[in-house]
Amino acid sequence: MQATATVLVYSDDANTREQVRLATGRRPAPDVPVVEFVECATPAAVLKELDRGGIDVCVLDGEAVPMGGMGLCRQIKDEVFNSPPVLLLIGRPQDAWLATWSRAEGAVTHPVDPVEFASALASLLRQKRALSA
Repeated sequence: MQATATVLVYSDDANTREQVRLATGRRPAPDVPVVEFVECATPAAVLKELDRGGIDVCVLDGEAVPMGGMGLCRQIKDEVFNSPPVLLLIGRPQDAWLATWSRAEGAVTHPVDPVEFASALASLLRQKRALSA
């Protein structure tokens, strides 16, 4: 198992980014690597980090301003070769269809429920590891 996994967290709200970090802890499950975070507050910063490489999973805030995570996710899936899996933070369970439209691999509601979030993130990290093996 790799030593660390890099998770990009996009939100214009520092409190949302902190909720993601706290819900994850050092690792979201015992069978996945320790997580290191790259935090981004703008869509341009997200694209720059993805161009740099090394991102294992993206967590995108669907309610971010000026560009929501759903539109950014769709852009990433269209423009970034071998883009990492995306976990979307959505405002309401009814918005799950929008997460599907954006081509995200997972979605959880905001505010972040630590158990639900850690489980969804661990699942994406396992998928990423299986694809890399």
